[in-house]
Amino acid sequence: MEPNLSRARQLVLELMAIPGRSGDEEAVASYVRDKLLASGAPADAIKTDNAHIRSPLKGSIGNLILKLPGTVKGARRLLSAHLDTVPICVGCKPKVEGDFVRSSDPSTGLGADNRAGTATILVAALEILEKNLPHPPLTFCWFVQEEVGLHGARYMQQSQFGKPAMGFNWDGGAADKLTIGATGGYRMAITIEGIASHAGIAPEKGVSAIAIAALAIADLHRAGWHGLVERGTKRGTTNIGVIHGGDATNVVTERVTIRAEARSHDPKFRERIIREIERAFQRAAKEVRSSDGKRGSVKIDGRLDYESFALDGRSECVQIAEAAVSAVGLEPVRAVSNGGLDANWINAHGIPTVSLGCGQMNVHTTAERLDIQAFENACRIALKIATAN
Repeated sequence: MEPNLSRARQLVLELMAIPGRSGDEEAVASYVRDKLLASGAPADAIKTDNAHIRSPLKGSIGNLILKLPGTVKGARRLLSAHLDTVPICVGCKPKVEGDFVRSSDPSTGLGADNRAGTATILVAALEILEKNLPHPPLTFCWFVQEEVGLHGARYMQQSQFGKPAMGFNWDGGAADKLTIGATGGYRMAITIEGIASHAGIAPEKGVSAIAIAALAIADLHRAGWHGLVERGTKRGTTNIGVIHGGDATNVVTERVTIRAEARSHDPKFRERIIREIERAFQRAAKEVRSSDGKRGSVKIDGRLDYESFALDGRSECVQIAEAAVSAVGLEPVRAVSNGGLDANWINAHGIPTVSLGCGQMNVHTTAERLDIQAFENACRIALKIATAN
């Protein structure tokens, strides 16, 4: 069966024009809800959960959920995408140019990441509601706050989802791409406390927090623990991403704050990377001393942003997704991501989930565009998965 692709194109254009950065998704969620109700969804089948209350961002609305009983026997399937866009996409004016959609305002991104995903699963839901298509039990979820740490998926209220046996998540990339694994990420907030003194009159009496940071970072770089990290067959990445410190050149800097991250598909190797970062900063703090022997200190707070996952290629969700991709005339391509996805947390919640693409390109930039043919294929694939066709 073929979804209404003319409507699909109109939906995605309208969705991309709605402002909805992370934590401020209410207008986008209202648009989706109104479309569902107009197509016959029972009002009591549409819920929002409390993810926005539980997340550290405290947004305007939680995850939007549509839960439908099955008309044919089968395990419940979760179809999901995220509602939010990055700030550069606020104010987007989408315009069709040939085979692509771009923002007509050169100062904004497009927001195809992830309004294309939002539209993809909305199209499937509308087709099922309006045409009374046979389908297994279904849960549709439009997640919030993906772009700021996967908070919607992390804090999803599982009691609202109806215990899906498997999941299918639409985000970036080509329509034939199936992401069956992704890395795990750990974020660190590092605070270095030194001792202030006059940099011209008595620099030796101070302890420079900047010097401590510089020594630690240089140590990590020289030892191969910064950037791409390889030890035998083990691989990971690290980055010192943000540094703040100092107010004037005539004062020995007493405080520096740093934000860093470590990633690896192997949780144990990621833990080792984290330990090496911690040790480098602690060693540097011991090395830098004032003339009277005083030293600075380092405090490191860290948290797991998302755990890695790797699906067996024989798992049911992968096989179903590959069959749907093949059914629209594409050759499925399995991929593993070095970034985080909502699927990281959905899998962590015990729902085996594969991620699929829907045509977004150059995301998070003013050069972002949407491949219309890939988006249309994504709509076809989502409908096939939703109807078990």
